[in-house]
Amino acid sequence: MTSTIDETAAQTARTAYETLEPFHVLAYFSPGLRDAMSDTGLDGHAFYVGARAAPMGDCHPALVTSSFYNFAPDLITKAWTSARAVGLDRIAARRMQMLDESLRPILGDRVDDPETDELASRYTELAAGLPFVGRPLAAGWAADAAPEQPHLRLWHAIAVVREWRGDNHIAALVHHGLGGLDAVVFHEAEITDPAIHRRLLGRKLVQITRGWSDEQWDASVDRLADRGLAERTDSGHQLTDAGLTLYRTIEDETDAITAPAWSGGDVEDLIARTRPYSKAVIDAGVLPGTRKKE
Repeated sequence: MTSTIDETAAQTARTAYETLEPFHVLAYFSPGLRDAMSDTGLDGHAFYVGARAAPMGDCHPALVTSSFYNFAPDLITKAWTSARAVGLDRIAARRMQMLDESLRPILGDRVDDPETDELASRYTELAAGLPFVGRPLAAGWAADAAPEQPHLRLWHAIAVVREWRGDNHIAALVHHGLGGLDAVVFHEAEITDPAIHRRLLGRKLVQITRGWSDEQWDASVDRLADRGLAERTDSGHQLTDAGLTLYRTIEDETDAITAPAWSGGDVEDLIARTRPYSKAVIDAGVLPGTRKKE
């Protein structure tokens, strides 16, 4: 039987994810990406994969492919090979330089505020207490040397926590038999429950960024339909009642697996104190679907 404490921690884990995600993904939607790509000679895929997986070290592409779950293996293999040729340390350094250049104007006075240093230390402590067995991407980030500047150290510690949740989510997807392509097609399906809020990219952008062909996408929809999880519509495909139930189950399981990270007595206060940092990123209008707040 699930305890009230467990349920509360799972709900807090969901709140933490929704709060921290905008701050974390700035690294992959930064206004400085074009310059960073130009400086390293990498295309968008190679810089993204190199910057995100650099903490895993100079490993075989198969390891990175397994962690970038909903990306086409061929895309990851090509991108990782290009990143390794340029140098992972060089890419990681350029990523942090880009983040510094992006965060300074976004955070303003918060860059030098003692609160930023305190939050960075608290998230570093939280991340250090997590179990990393079975969580390869998060383990790499946890072993990666943290920057010295408080605002970058805060981003780095949050990245560890974020990737830890992501590895947990992959475990839930594997448990329910949703492979990488099927997982993203399942996620991008239309749903009939307006209470569920998702971050969607849309089929076209998913295929461009994840490397899946029309034939592969359509075959995935067919597989989901054969399982009774989705059905085709005039505009694409939507989840059936069974699919919607599975969607809720996977999200609930992800929150439950992630709950131990958010069971401490001060975590709600920690999340609340972090919210202005994420709001500043959102208000800057640099993330997809956001506009600069004047």
